[in-house]
Formats: sequence, C-alpha cells, structure tokens
Amino acid sequence: MNLSGPFIKRPVATMLLSLAIMLLGGVSFGLLPVSPLPQMDFPVIVVSASLPGASPEVMASTVATPLERAFGAIAGVNTMSSNSSQGSTRVILQFDQDRDINGAAREVQAAINASRNLLPSGMKSMPTYKKINPSQAPIMVLSLTSEVLSKGQLYDLASTILSQSLSQVPGVGEVQIGGSSLPAVRIELEPQLLNQYGVSLDDVRNTIASANVRRPKGAVSDGERNWQIQANDQLEKAKDYEPLIIRYQDGAALRLSHVAKVKDSVEDRYNSGFFNNDAAVLLVVNRQAGANIIETVNAIKAQLPALQAVLPASVQLNVAMDRSPVIKATLHEAEMTLLIAVALVILVVFLFLGNFRASLIPTLAVPVSLVGTFAIMYLYGFSLNNLSLMALILATGLVVDDAIVVLENISRHIDAGVAPMKAAMLGAKEVGFTLLSMNVSLVAVFLSILFMGGIVESLFREFSITLAASIIVSLVVSLTLTPMLCARWLKPHVPGTENAMQRWSIRLNQRMVSGYARSLDWVLRHKRLTLLSLLVTIGVNVALYVVVPKTFMPQQDTGQLIGFVRGDDGLSFSVMQPKMEIFRKAVLADPAVESVAGFIGGNGGTNNAFMIVRLKPISERKVSAQKVIERLRESMPKVPGGRLMLMADQDLQFGGGRDQTSSQYSYILQSGDLGELRTWYPKVVAAFKALPELTAIDAREGRGAQQVTLVVDRDQAKRLGVDMDMVTAVLNNAYSQRQISTIYDSLNQYQVVMEVNPKYAQDPETLNQVQVITADGQRIPLSAIAHYENSLQNDRVSHEGQFASESIAFDLAPGVTLEQGTAAIERAVAKLGLPEEVIVKMAGTGDAFSATQKSQPFMILGALVAVYLVLGILYESYIHPLTILSTLPSAGVGALLSIYLTGGEFSLISLLGLFLLIGVVKKNAILMIDLALQLERHSGLDPQASIRSACLQRLRPILMTTLAAILGALPLMLSSAEGAEMRQPLGLTIIGGLIFSQILTLYTTPVVYLYLDRLRHRFNKWRGVRTDAALETPL
Repeated sequence: MNLSGPFIKRPVATMLLSLAIMLLGGVSFGLLPVSPLPQMDFPVIVVSASLPGASPEVMASTVATPLERAFGAIAGVNTMSSNSSQGSTRVILQFDQDRDINGAAREVQAAINASRNLLPSGMKSMPTYKKINPSQAPIMVLSLTSEVLSKGQLYDLASTILSQSLSQVPGVGEVQIGGSSLPAVRIELEPQLLNQYGVSLDDVRNTIASANVRRPKGAVSDGERNWQIQANDQLEKAKDYEPLIIRYQDGAALRLSHVAKVKDSVEDRYNSGFFNNDAAVLLVVNRQAGANIIETVNAIKAQLPALQAVLPASVQLNVAMDRSPVIKATLHEAEMTLLIAVALVILVVFLFLGNFRASLIPTLAVPVSLVGTFAIMYLYGFSLNNLSLMALILATGLVVDDAIVVLENISRHIDAGVAPMKAAMLGAKEVGFTLLSMNVSLVAVFLSILFMGGIVESLFREFSITLAASIIVSLVVSLTLTPMLCARWLKPHVPGTENAMQRWSIRLNQRMVSGYARSLDWVLRHKRLTLLSLLVTIGVNVALYVVVPKTFMPQQDTGQLIGFVRGDDGLSFSVMQPKMEIFRKAVLADPAVESVAGFIGGNGGTNNAFMIVRLKPISERKVSAQKVIERLRESMPKVPGGRLMLMADQDLQFGGGRDQTSSQYSYILQSGDLGELRTWYPKVVAAFKALPELTAIDAREGRGAQQVTLVVDRDQAKRLGVDMDMVTAVLNNAYSQRQISTIYDSLNQYQVVMEVNPKYAQDPETLNQVQVITADGQRIPLSAIAHYENSLQNDRVSHEGQFASESIAFDLAPGVTLEQGTAAIERAVAKLGLPEEVIVKMAGTGDAFSATQKSQPFMILGALVAVYLVLGILYESYIHPLTILSTLPSAGVGALLSIYLTGGEFSLISLLGLFLLIGVVKKNAILMIDLALQLERHSGLDPQASIRSACLQRLRPILMTTLAAILGALPLMLSSAEGAEMRQPLGLTIIGGLIFSQILTLYTTPVVYLYLDRLRHRFNKWRGVRTDAALETPL
C-alpha cells in the first residue's frame, strides 16, 4: 500500500493540508504561555503555626509534634520535616510524585482539624497550609519605601490595597508581604508602677478586652422606620486607650496611662525589611500555575502607575526584582538559536544537492513540522520554556531527515530515467516502511521517559512530547507534501546542463562514495577486527561513565542570588541588624550587583535574615553568577557572630521554599535519641569543615542560645494558692507580645499587643519584679515561690520524619562536582563510625541527585528495550533490531568523551542528550538494513553484496541527515548568552556522539549485520525453519 499516492495525485488538497497545519500551529503559538521551565507539580505542602512568645522547644513539643503525628497518618507522605523557632513552627510535607496535591491538601486540613484539641489553648488562630511548587520562583518583588510613613503604615498599605489589587491582575497567584507587620496598639507596662498601685497584668488585660469590643447591638423600630444601634465600643488608636480606667483607688481613677506607655506601633517589633539603602516593605508576587510570566509581569507593570496614584505622595513603589528580563533574554536567545539551526540545516541540504529547487523541498518540511508542533503543545497545555524550545531546536535537524530520505530516493529513480510522477510514487512507496520504522522507534525512545516517573518524567515530559510531536508531524509531511513536490518540481538530470554548484555536489558525492567503497571493502575483509572495535567501545562506555564527573542539573545563571545571614544562637534582633547592614553594604558595593532587597527577623527568627540580590545583565557584568558569589565570598568582611551564605537562584528548587535553606545542598542527621544526636552532630560538622571539596558550610554553631529556666517550688506555690497556669499566664502577659484584643476596620483587622516595657525584658533579674496573686488576694513576687537558672537551648528545633534532626547546609568548592562532593561526604562520615541510632542522608538537590543517579542505567536500558520491541515488531525479527542497536555504543563513547575532554559534567541534560542519540544514531542503521533486506528479497543478492550496496546507496542521505542533526545542535553547543548553561551540555553531548558514531557505524553496522545474519541462519537451521529473505517481509 502506498500511503503517499493520494497526496501525490491531489496537489491542491496536499498544499491546503500543509497550510492548515501551519495555521493551527501559528494560532497556537500566540496562545502558549512563557516560563523558564515546564510546569511541574511537585506535591509539597507547608503548614505554618504561630504562638507568640513560645520558645522553640515549646513550639516543637506542643505544636509540631501533635501536627506531625496527625500528618503521619496521611497516605502518600514521602518526607515530613519541621522547624520550630521562637513563636513559630513550619511543617513541610512532601508527597509521592503521583499524589494529587488537591486531595493531599484536603487531608492535611482534616488532620489540622483533628489535632485541634491537642494544640495549645492559647493559639489565637489554627495552623494554616499552602501548596508550594519548587519549580515556581517569584516572578517579581515590589518594594514600598517612605521617608514619612512608618513601616507599619507601609505594611498596612501593602496588605489592604496593593496585595488585593495585584491579586486581581490576570496571571497573579499568591502575593506575600514581608519586612514588617500590621499596625498595632502596643501597651508597654511598667512593672514598678503596677506593683506600686497593686494592679496585676490580668487586670490590665481584662480592662482592655472589655473596653474594646465589636458585637451586634440590634435595631429599634417604630413600625415605619428602623434605627440601627451603634456605640463607641471600638477603640482604634493609642490615644483612645490611654484614658481607660483600670479601677478606682482612694476615690481617684487609675488609668492605663498611669501604669503603661501606650503607642501606635506594629504587631511584631522583631521584623524589618530593606531595599538597597532604604527601609522597605516587600511584596513577593507569584504567578498562577500555567500563567505566562512575561504577560503577567507586563500586566503588573501596567498597573503600577495606577497603584502609585492611590498611595500617599510620600510613598514610593519600586520594582525590587523582576524575572522577566532574564526570561525574555533566555527565550530570545533560544529563538535565535532555533533560527540559526534552521538556516544551517537548509545550507547542508543545498550543499549536498546543489540544486535550489530540490533543496527547497526538504526546506519546506522544516517550518511546516515545527510550526505544526505548536498546535500539539497547546493541546497538551505546554509552555514556551528552555526545554520545549531546546526540543524544537533539536527537531530542526530531525524533521528534515524524512524529507531528505524521500527526496534522495525519488531523485535516484528520476536520474535512472523514470518519469517524475512515477518516480515519486515508486520512491515514496519504497521508503515508506523505512520512515515508519525510523520515526516510530525514535518516538518510542522519548515516550519511554513518560513511564519513568519521578523527577525525570516531570522535568522532561514537555521536552519528550514536543520532540515526539515534531517527529510525527514531519512523518506526515514527508509522506504527503514532500513526494507531491518532488513529482512536480524535480526534473530529469540531463548531463552537461548542471550549474557549478551541481557539478561540485556531484563530484563531492562521487568522491565520497568511491572513498567509502574502498574503505568498506577493507573492513569487510577484516570483519573480526571491526567487531572487536565495537566490543571495545562497549567497555569504553562503561569506563567513561564511571570517570566522567556527574551532577544533577547544570548551574543556571538566572541573574539572581539568594542570600542568608545567620547569627549565633540567641543573638537579639537589635544585635543582628548592624551585622545585616555590614553584609548588605558589602553586597551592594559589588559592580555586578544591581539591587538588594530582603528582611530580617519574622518567622525566620531574630538571628536570621534573607536577601534577594539582583544582578546586572550578563552582557554588563561579564561574569557568571557563580563567579560573583566566589568574588563576594573573598571580599566579604569578617563579622563576629554572623555569616553570609550566598547561592545562585535556580528555576528548580527542592525543599520547602527558597527562604528555608541557605544552599541547594544539605545533609540531615536524625535520631530518636536526642543525646546521641547532640553528641555526634558537632563531630559531623567538624568532618564537613575538614573537607576541601566543600565550602560555605552552614551549621548550628556553639552550645545554643541563652535560656532562663524558672524553677517553681510547687509545694510553696500550693500553700499560697498559686498554680502553674497562673505563673505561665503572668509570664505570657509580660514577655510574649501577647495579642489581647482586636481592632476591626472596614479593610483589615489590627491587634492590641501587651507586654512589659522592653527595657524590663533585657535581663533575667527583671523576673523578680513580676508579681502573682495568692489565694487570699495578696500580691507576691515570683521570687517568693521560684528561682531562675541560666541554661542553654537551641534557637530552633528541627524534626525529620517525627524524629529530632539537625542539618548541615553546604556548597561545593570551585571545580568540584556534586558526585565528588557526595563521595567525599560519604567517606568522611563512614570514618566517624556513627551509631545505628543516628541516621544520615542527603537532602534537597543532593537527595534528588542520588535518586536519579541510581536509576540512570535503568532509564537507558528502558529506552533500549523500547526501541528493540518496536523494531522487532516492525521487522518481524529478533535479530535485525540487535543490528540496529549495535550502533549505539559508539554514540555513547562520543558523548561521554566530549564531556570528559571539555571538563564538563554529566547531568540530567546530558542524559537527555543520550536519549536523543539513541533515537538519532539508529536511523543510519535503519537506512542501511532496510535497503539491504529489500535487495536480498528482490535482487537475489547475497547478504554481503546487499549490505555493501545498501551502504553505498544510502551514504549520501546518511551523511546529510547526520550533518543536519549536528548543525542543528551546533548553536546549542556554541551558545553563550542567557540560558547557555542549559543548552551547552545538550549540544555537546549530541555533537560528540553523532561525530564519533558516524565515523564508526558506517563500518561496524555492515559487519554486525553479516555476523548476526549468519547467526540467524544457524538458529533457523537448528529450529528447522526456512530462512529465505523473501519470507522476511516487514510490516
């Protein structure tokens, strides 16, 4: 059956079909979203809980532990970790890759509800959760600054006006606010005055709670009209609270202002943000899943003038960080690379054919196939990103292959004197099965990735389907448009009428065929030597795979750094601020840095800070982001009690979010025995610091933070009628920034915060001034029933899988790969001889690397099995697929050798290149073997004569298709602009593999074919089956 026949006979229908493909693709192109990486749904949920004033250990035991037990019953939880700091707990749940995130979220909420009774009664609000996608970085950060308004007022503007308006912009998802907190009325009590007047903390709290209420009051009616009842029951500003009467004493009113300082301030004093040299409130904008980043950012920028107009004149709204310029530059570079690849492929076709009209036929297949692919991408909900565009770039060299094979075969018939129409019908029919086997087996390679699951499947799904779609479209084009154009545009060759280009092309082809024939004859006379060389390449593959440095993903240069400032355990907010200022100024002074934004304190703890460093475009700074980090590390001033960790922001992050880890790489120790954990953790940290392969190690230093432990004499307290609940309530009122009342506004809600004057919270001695009330109403100091002891505690408590844990974050030293760093860690830890109670493991990117590295050989084996099965079905043979697969070891050697010689690293991108080589290299063998089988069946040639003739006849299309694929990948390898770090490894792997395999397989394939043909005959003879070639008709 000739599938091309109807299309060759109906040129108008064929042209309209191609036009329809182009139109569908063109319309779809305009609808595709833009993003740096494919949309990946990593099922990660982060649960947050707060209890102001609670120590890390209290948060861990009373909040984190009950939640973890509830979450542990949820099906599909892969890993669970928690971090508890002063007044805050964060639990990170990572589910199995195939877990539905929405279903998991419902179960998480149900678990939170079920643990309600186990959580502290003083929690003002229940824990909340949000879904985190590590593949989605914030697309923009806005800053609010003012020389007039306070940070609390700026935060209020951000919360009530800006975040609401930004959330309504198409494509905008969550908007997070940091750098301060909402305005609040703060009651700062004077313990001495309270004691003087005999007023307890609860007296003050109850007075304020009863004076500031907001309850329904009903309405009155005379039958015709209604009157809503209102009252001045809401107190809004500090001045409204000052005259509140606590009680009457000796006939005089004792007002709040007599025992406390009341002021308008903020909910949390330990939270501060900055943008460059100014104090600022930051708005971190995330996009909705599947939204176009560039369109979303442009829409936000279009709204900025209107947002600025509604703000007070003294407030400036600035863009602190914008991901779109780098993404635009990266995608523009990818698009230019695509155009260059198309031009190079067209040039190859023209140089080989030497005929403009003939060259135009396969040239037309490129835009039709590529543009038509956009329609399939749109149907699958894909985006234009680095990986999908790389797939299209590589497809440029592949989609032209089919058209070249059809064109070359039809041209051969025309040169033999066959009329163009008949030659088109005959030539297209002859190569129909060849095209089918080439493309179906190629598609099988990439579709096999979809069954691998995990990170590889999520990351490369769009790449695989996009490339497979372009191949399918090109197959359709090669069976329809290409033979139709050949029938009408190709003319019989008349000797003596060639132009200079055609003559050069003919001479070149003749010389190549003649030289190849002589070398092939020598090879066929030395088959054992050739077979030995093939066996050697298999061993070399294994050796190279072992020695080539390996990593997870290439380090991206996104034009942005993430910085973390860690202070020693127990450092106060006021001490951390000047340390942060030193680091901020040092970073901002670097010539490659454009701006710095960040915040200190908040849920991260008073001794932690976070910053986003925006770099200048790479065309201005001339150095990579990693080089900037190395330069900053060398020039950074030494700050006692503080350290700055920097890492290049990546589009793909693992863990609970960019603000939770100071490096891509971390190492976790966990144990059910807290004593063992605390014993061995410092030893492991010391071992890490001794490793030259590691740098920028971030680990808990020192013995912990200072802690005051109040030791209550329970017997004495009982005699006086004082219980522990009263003691803890008094301390909570005094030192926890306790929120005791709510102020309701039309746009937001604000808190009334009570505490002792901060000057009385600077020394443990002030505890002696706090008083409690006995059963007979007497006021006694805490010292009457308790004494305090100084001790140490961790300023954060971590759990991993419900067990106590500690982590070590680190970076790799320059020139050290992740594989080398991981191996060095394993050796160092093995020497320590950790007890069985202490479990260690890599986390974050290191954990993902370990998982994928172990499965890489099985991934490659799976692709080979898929190709074998498809070819075996198509050829109805167990043997011929092995001949075709014998071409692959040489491709592996070329790919791995090119990485090794250039000092590169084998990453998931390189693995993707190997998959592509599996699909591309075997096409050459298919071209040879398919024709050899035809010659055996129809011409009566023996196997050696048939394979020799097939090699010579298919030499030109093999060289053309291989060179087209090489030049299609060449712009990837030579790329140096934004996004080059993702494209270069793929181009290098493909070009190295194709060049080496092209040289070797032109000779090894016919030799393997002959050996396996002999084996096939012996096997069939043993089975008693006839082995005539005529009986081996493929599907």
